[in-house]
Amino acid sequence: MKTKGKSGVMDMTQGNMAMLILSFALPLMLGNVFQQFYTVADTAIVGKILGVDALAALGTVESINWLVLGTIQGITQGFGILVSQQFGAKKEEALQETIFHASFLAVVAAILFTVGILIGLPGLVGILQVPVDIRPICLDYLYVLFGGIPLMMLYNFTAAMLRAFGDSKTPLTACVIAALFNIALDLYFILELGWGVKGAALATVIAQTLASAYCLWKLCRIEVLTEKRKAAKWRLHAGLCGKLIYLGLPMAFQNLVIAIGGMIVQTVVNSFGVAFIAGYTATCKLYGILEVAATSYGFAMVTYTGQNLGAGKTDRIKEGTRIGVLIGVLTSFVITGLMFLFGRNILGLFISADAAQGSQAAVVAWRFLRIMSSFLWVLYILHIVRSVIQGMGNTVIPLVSGIFEFIMRTGATLILPVLFGENGILFAEVLAWMGADLVLIPGYLYMRKKLLSGRSDQGDVQSAV
Repeated sequence: MKTKGKSGVMDMTQGNMAMLILSFALPLMLGNVFQQFYTVADTAIVGKILGVDALAALGTVESINWLVLGTIQGITQGFGILVSQQFGAKKEEALQETIFHASFLAVVAAILFTVGILIGLPGLVGILQVPVDIRPICLDYLYVLFGGIPLMMLYNFTAAMLRAFGDSKTPLTACVIAALFNIALDLYFILELGWGVKGAALATVIAQTLASAYCLWKLCRIEVLTEKRKAAKWRLHAGLCGKLIYLGLPMAFQNLVIAIGGMIVQTVVNSFGVAFIAGYTATCKLYGILEVAATSYGFAMVTYTGQNLGAGKTDRIKEGTRIGVLIGVLTSFVITGLMFLFGRNILGLFISADAAQGSQAAVVAWRFLRIMSSFLWVLYILHIVRSVIQGMGNTVIPLVSGIFEFIMRTGATLILPVLFGENGILFAEVLAWMGADLVLIPGYLYMRKKLLSGRSDQGDVQSAV
């Protein structure tokens, strides 16, 4: 399959498995670090300049943000599975047709999400039982942020397509561009113009616009997508739309279920007062850094598995999974050590500890960070095994794992505070990871046995196009 010289496409069906996984994941990791960097910058600027109330306001609606973003990511990642499999199978015409259909579905989804979320925001904020005194701040932030849902969809769609082709460097560059502009605009909108949380949200939307434009430009340079198409290629086919929806919808629903669990947790957290909310929020913002390598390894494993499945190289999937899990666990141990050494200082970037509320928030944040860091290896196994299963074309098992994650998270949220007070809720996240692994590990063993016996979903994938 031909591509333009600097398109960044990577064939993961041949070569050293560990090096392929690492070389694919490292640019994504750096990109995610920059993405988290400007998320941290948002939080630090809001917390330090606008105060604890503003920081708590952003924290109370974090689960709504994840509900939207997670659903979008699930859909686009599902589309990318089929693209990676077809790339591995060297099916150029099928690639053209699939990306056209996926683009159409992404546009429809973006329109529906934008209208639905903007109409439903006051109700969602009410369901979360956001304290009345910070509710206007929450709505100011969310209306601006979610006005940019089409841009969220565009970025996640183009990034997912690029990753499916093995290009992990373009999303890195896009994140660097977005991070630098986001921080500069944060400071200008909040410090110079005094726009408050609206300015923070607008800075994020503008940064997302720049990242989306760059990824779209790079995607359009891939030669297989620029070749002339027959008119028939532009016609929608129900079968292919159905296949894409079959892959994308369970992943979107999986993230939706997890987000709903997060909303339930946030509702309980909101009952513990502004100081607890601010401390919980500070660690949740840092959670993105804890997870950054896991997410990157997950993207690498989806592409690696999908391409090798398309190429019929099932032996590489088994060995690559073992290598991926080993790399992930070792990485988690390193991050855990760094958090225990420097985590308290990093949390100090978000919270002004000189006031009484700030001191209480700092205590909550440090306690929560220690708990999550201790069990980080569980999260890394979750991401890698789930991604391998998705790359095999099965998005139902990960959905079931998301349901178990929801059950564990909400069960812990409702029961542990009754038994151990407000600190009990800090264990809900770790227990949710464990619940997901209880489904994913047996699910992977089942899929591996099915794959090696020649009864994988590969035939279904090929026949769908």
